[in-house]
Amino acid sequence: MPRMLDLRHVKSLAVRDLIELANLDDFDRVNEQVRQVAGCTRPVNLVGQTTTLDATTRTVLRSYSTTDEPTGRLLTTCGNRRASRCPSCSRVYAADTYHLIKAGLSGGKTVPETVRTHPRVFATLTAPSFGPVHNIPGNRRCACGTQHDKGAPELGTPLRPSTYDYTGAVLWNAHAGALWARTTTYIRRALAAYLNMTQKALNAALRISFAKVAEYQQRGLVHFHAVIRLDGPEGSTEPPPSWATVGALTAAIKYATFKEPDEKITKDMRACLTVASDHTGDREIRWGDRVDVREITALGDGELTDQAVAGYVAKYSTKSAEDSGTVDRSLICAPCGGRGYLRGPDGFRDLCADCDGTGQAEPLRDLRVQRHVRQMIRTAWALGHLPEFANLKLWKWAHMLGFRGHFSTKSRRYSTTLGALRDVRKAWRTAQAHTDAGHDQPDENTTLVTESSWAYLASGYRPGEELLAAQTRHEIDQAKQAADRAKAEGEVWQ
Repeated sequence: MPRMLDLRHVKSLAVRDLIELANLDDFDRVNEQVRQVAGCTRPVNLVGQTTTLDATTRTVLRSYSTTDEPTGRLLTTCGNRRASRCPSCSRVYAADTYHLIKAGLSGGKTVPETVRTHPRVFATLTAPSFGPVHNIPGNRRCACGTQHDKGAPELGTPLRPSTYDYTGAVLWNAHAGALWARTTTYIRRALAAYLNMTQKALNAALRISFAKVAEYQQRGLVHFHAVIRLDGPEGSTEPPPSWATVGALTAAIKYATFKEPDEKITKDMRACLTVASDHTGDREIRWGDRVDVREITALGDGELTDQAVAGYVAKYSTKSAEDSGTVDRSLICAPCGGRGYLRGPDGFRDLCADCDGTGQAEPLRDLRVQRHVRQMIRTAWALGHLPEFANLKLWKWAHMLGFRGHFSTKSRRYSTTLGALRDVRKAWRTAQAHTDAGHDQPDENTTLVTESSWAYLASGYRPGEELLAAQTRHEIDQAKQAADRAKAEGEVWQ
């Protein structure tokens, strides 16, 4: 039994709690749990048990219960991909994304290495202009007459806010995911037209695989970075026909995104969406003029190598809307779901007392953001309450400046999946834990059955555990800095 301590003289709640934890009989296990989640910012607390049995004899081979833990619960990582919320989990997500992208470029993770010989390009698709903004045009002076520094807060904000098309900008963000989905279809159509083939014949001869991530520009609009690859009809396991070249793929992408005109490409082969509205008028959703398509080199002798592209995509996979200056939390009132009212027992709408009918968790005027970002949030909120845009639920995505799509997507045959990578890591960690605990490995012919029961308890650390987590994060950062220094110094001798 731990000794009862009088800690009333310790003013810090965190220090007091840490002393209480250190007084436990198994404090090392407390510290071990914190270290196992690698400094996760807000770990999930679980209670429950799991038992592994021999399916034939029903003999219990091993069991675990949180009642045996010093703190009575198990800490697991939050798994948040956003670096602004959890740097630790975002690093794992970025590493998984790196291996997923690189496997589709160089092979590995069930993808054959011959995939590096397939035609592959790295494409960047941007949003159109909705008005002139402050920028750095080739290190020259901005249109406002000032030569801005790279970190200037006004970069990306409108030169004339009163004439900037905020409605168009928010609607473009809201439909960017759908535009990308349509673009993947229209690239196939454009490629067939470029090669003088029917769509059916093209589909029988090859397959287009891709992986893409979304990134916010400083002006608050998303653009996409995509790896696009040509495969045989069965995917990465076979090469495409010899006439399916990088040049043909590049031309198809540019034609499908309005980049370059061609007499073979008709209007129905150009990726475009039309948004109809009585309030805002009909609007055409299409890509901007800055469409960049570059070949990915196979042998590492060019600027865009497999490793460079995978690292570039992984870098942006952990970013989110807050990188453009917005907030990283939902702005809708939780009790009323952003509607501003609740249904009473009589079925009538009652004003939500938590938000005074605004539907907002906090007044938009009080947000600590730039005026440009606040106006985009306000526009998204207002558009979301128009009948024709009700299905978009833009008020729900106002903090994302209207963007509702996934930040990272891929086609089915591109490479492995994030789920498969997580399963491999989970299996390795489980086997490692059994080895460390001295558990005997069952015979290969033994069928195992695992029976588990888990329940969510809370999120976060105890105050004392937070101090341990801070130390863990510091040690991880120190180790990373040391590794980076060693790598940089080593390059001199290579």
